[in-house]
Amino acid sequence: MITTLLLLTAVGILTWGFLQAKPYGEPGILAWLQTVVLMGPWLLFFGFSAAGIYLNLAGILLLVVASAGAYIYLGRRLRATAKDPLAAKRAATLMNEASEPTGSSAAIADTDETTKASESSESVSEPASESAPPEASGKTDEADEDALTPIPAEDLAVIEGIFGIDTFFRTKTVPYQEGAIFKGNLRGQSDQAAQVLSQKLTEKLGDRYRSFLLADPDNKPVVIVLPSQNDPKPTSLTQRILAVALAIATLATSLETASILQGFDIFQSPERLSEALPIALGIAAVLGAHELGHRLLANRLNVKISPPFFLPAWQLGAFGSLMRFESILPNRTVLFDVAFAGPAAGGIVSFIFLLLGLVLSHPGSLFQLPATFFQGSILVGTLARAVLGDALQSTLVDVHPLMIMGWIGLIITAINVMPAGQLDGGRVVQAIYGRKTLVRATVVTLVLLAVIGLFNPLALYWAVLIVFLQRQPERPCQDDLTEPDDARAALALLALLLMLLVLLPLTPSLAIRLGIG
Repeated sequence: MITTLLLLTAVGILTWGFLQAKPYGEPGILAWLQTVVLMGPWLLFFGFSAAGIYLNLAGILLLVVASAGAYIYLGRRLRATAKDPLAAKRAATLMNEASEPTGSSAAIADTDETTKASESSESVSEPASESAPPEASGKTDEADEDALTPIPAEDLAVIEGIFGIDTFFRTKTVPYQEGAIFKGNLRGQSDQAAQVLSQKLTEKLGDRYRSFLLADPDNKPVVIVLPSQNDPKPTSLTQRILAVALAIATLATSLETASILQGFDIFQSPERLSEALPIALGIAAVLGAHELGHRLLANRLNVKISPPFFLPAWQLGAFGSLMRFESILPNRTVLFDVAFAGPAAGGIVSFIFLLLGLVLSHPGSLFQLPATFFQGSILVGTLARAVLGDALQSTLVDVHPLMIMGWIGLIITAINVMPAGQLDGGRVVQAIYGRKTLVRATVVTLVLLAVIGLFNPLALYWAVLIVFLQRQPERPCQDDLTEPDDARAALALLALLLMLLVLLPLTPSLAIRLGIG
């Protein structure tokens, strides 16, 4: 019944999206089709399951790969269509007439809203202000602009000289915090304009100011210039000491988790350290791969990041880690790459552990898990059924320790991929869909965690952590208009879907049909 209702809801959403996209012509239909091909594999999977037809792992992977390929192809068609002046003009006219972005225009209208580009960097988390830039009451002459803008008059005159008809044609200057907002018309591609403006600003005033190409609340391009003193601050000595202390605490909780899984307490029986160490090292390997992924991509893209601030937890060994950017990001593609690299690396290591553990599991393996335990995750339960077969119909299932390590690693990775604030998943959503969409996703995530927290204290703990440390979006990039390519968008959706498949349990009826428990 639940599966049927979910399918009907999904079909209703697709139908509503089609009706909203239809007025935008070919661009709207193409954008709607992208949604269809991404939802298609999961609709087919759950639809077949409801009908008693179960796809094996190869069938599921084939559907996912075909869906990603179709998504990329449609994205290229959509970009080609956008270059058609008539189609682009018609779509822009319709979007300006709409009071709220809907249907296919949501991907465009939700790209970004102008928010505060500078904030304090002294803590582990850097909440960004949600206030919109102040609006000027009317046009002012150059002398009034110089008097009102916090930037010194001589610097302001130089900054205004970087604009031109080939990049961004300035029409108005508005004071904003310690800098200024420059309104006008964007000429050419946003990525090229942002790069040229940044280069000219550096050539004329050195490293004293930073330029940001953003969209204002009316979705019109603006340039914000702020002093470089508002750049993210490097990690202080106190913060580094805190990072080391948290890493040591995480190692201790990983040992505690490993010992509890084997029926003893490492702090009460320290002589059994050798028994708990292998599993603790497995958890540490997942955490290390996650952080290594972040750091390798950051170094490759010339981005500075802070040391990891691990979150110890005796239930899983760790809840992952937090990190912050210590430099301004050039564009949203860089934000996506650095944020996605960590969960990708940690997830791959966890997945390898899980598969190897399932393959190596045999009667007499170290751990014995109740068969109903595999109902706790759609992904793990489905994979276990595909590899272990009828063994899952027994009361107890013998599994290899690597399987436990992989499962814990997948849970840790999935928690960090939740679309909220400055978590890795939140940064991925911000990079692909913009800050406005991330703010909405964060609210939904927190509400769901609060509801789940009524039954599971771990969810409530994570919700509180997000609220106090990571609830705000990441600060804007210097080019905050240019969206990442379709391949990255497909990877983002795949990561979010895998996160759900790891964290969501199987329904009892579906578990019985699959032969689990």
